[in-house]
Formats: sequence, C-alpha cells, structure tokens
Amino acid sequence: MKTSLTIVGCFVVGMLLPALLQDASALLPLSTMASEYVLYALMFLVGIGIGSDPELPNILRTFSPRVLIVPVATIVGTIVFSALASLLLPHRALADCLAIGSGMGYYSLSSVLITQLRTPEAGIAIAAQLGTIALIANIVRELITLLASPMLARFFGPLAPICAGGATTADTTFPIITQTVGSRYAFIAIIHGIIVDASVPFLVSLFCAI
Repeated sequence: MKTSLTIVGCFVVGMLLPALLQDASALLPLSTMASEYVLYALMFLVGIGIGSDPELPNILRTFSPRVLIVPVATIVGTIVFSALASLLLPHRALADCLAIGSGMGYYSLSSVLITQLRTPEAGIAIAAQLGTIALIANIVRELITLLASPMLARFFGPLAPICAGGATTADTTFPIITQTVGSRYAFIAIIHGIIVDASVPFLVSLFCAI
C-alpha cells in the first residue's frame, strides 16, 4: 500500500508542478526524454534482479507455450467487457466502445489512432472526443494496475495484475507486477505485454472501420 501511495503522490506532484511554472510547455520534451531513460533504468535493474535469481534456470525449464493463453484471455476479456459497457452507454456506438477498450492500456497510440481514423466519418470534434476518452480510459487502466496489483494478486491470483495491465506489462507496469507476484511471472508479463501491445493497432483500426 505504501508503494502505491508513493506512486500516486509522485503522479499528483507531476500534474501540479506545471501549474506553478510560467512556461510549462518547456517541460514536455524534458519529461518525455527523462521518462524514457528512467524506464530503461527500471528495466535494467529488474533484469539484474531476474538474472541473479537462483531459481531462474527452473523458471526457464518450466516455461510453456500455454502462457499464450494469458494474453488471449486479456484481449478477449477486454473486448467482451467493452461490448457490455456499450449497453450502459446507449449514446455511444458499439464500435466506438470496442475501439476505446482495444487500447489495452496503450493510451498514447490508441488515442491518436482513434482520432485519426474516426475524423473522416465522424468529424474532428467527435473524433477528438473519442480520442480523449480513450486516453483517459487507458491511463486509468494503467493506474489501476499500478495501485491495485497487490490486491488483485491476493484475491484473484498472480495472473490478475498481468491481465489488468494489458499492453503495459512489458514496460511501465512491469516493475510493480514483478515486485507483487515475483520474478517467476516476469517472462509471462513480458510476453503478455508484447502480444497485447501488437494487437492494439490491429484491433483499434478494425473497430474504427466498422
């Protein structure tokens, strides 16, 4: 819980800091570059932790193609519940809800894709609105994974945080997931993230074309 609160605190401070500066736009390139290098450092340190784990040979020996079921379950589950969400949002088309859900946590790509692909048919105003909803929805998915991974693992098992993380489990949520469920699930998280990540442009494009 302490780690989750620290993450939220850093996020809130990061949001409030630009409001105190006269030229906040100057921080954007710096924050983008810094976050990229911080992510590299986190992945490097997690890699050291995994490589130094004496159980690593056993983990590799027990690796099975069945782990592919996990990303498939994530993709199918997300699409199904996105469809169900459309029943609660009668003013939103089913295809739009599916496109937004298909971002799988990859907010930077999905929001841009939805805005671009929906503009010709829906107009720039509606497309930008859908892109913004996708951005918020997928950021929330990532934040839930960062904050609730311990609770998800406790009540639903060690694969739950991985499924919740969607496309982010190979990068931004990877450290908190391995910290929560252990290095035994690190390779599952990476493979899961890569496969789900690759599905995003295909699925978003598909549902935007409907």
